[in-house]
Amino acid sequence: MTFVVTENCIKCKYTDCVEVCPVDCFYEGPNFLVIHPDECIDCALCEPECPAEAIYSEDELPDDQKSFLELNAELAEVWPNITEKKDPPEDAEEWDGKSGKLEYLER
Repeated sequence: MTFVVTENCIKCKYTDCVEVCPVDCFYEGPNFLVIHPDECIDCALCEPECPAEAIYSEDELPDDQKSFLELNAELAEVWPNITEKKDPPEDAEEWDGKSGKLEYLER
């Protein structure tokens, strides 16, 4: 089982979750974070830390977010690992909660 970063992280990219991860399984892209499914130990520490509520357990993924399981696995293989909290983008609050953000994902 793994946790999955979903659409609401796009353009928000809060990194509070990264700081509490005991196995450093987060990877960072230009405007999105992902969790490496083979490294995640299902500890659930990251989920409550996400201000954007963008992290779900694999078995609790909303139907419209299921594609993010594969996306997390794909991007975790090419993006660099992140282990420390960073400042969010200046406009993160404006993007938090908006739907249809997948088109803004920067790879």
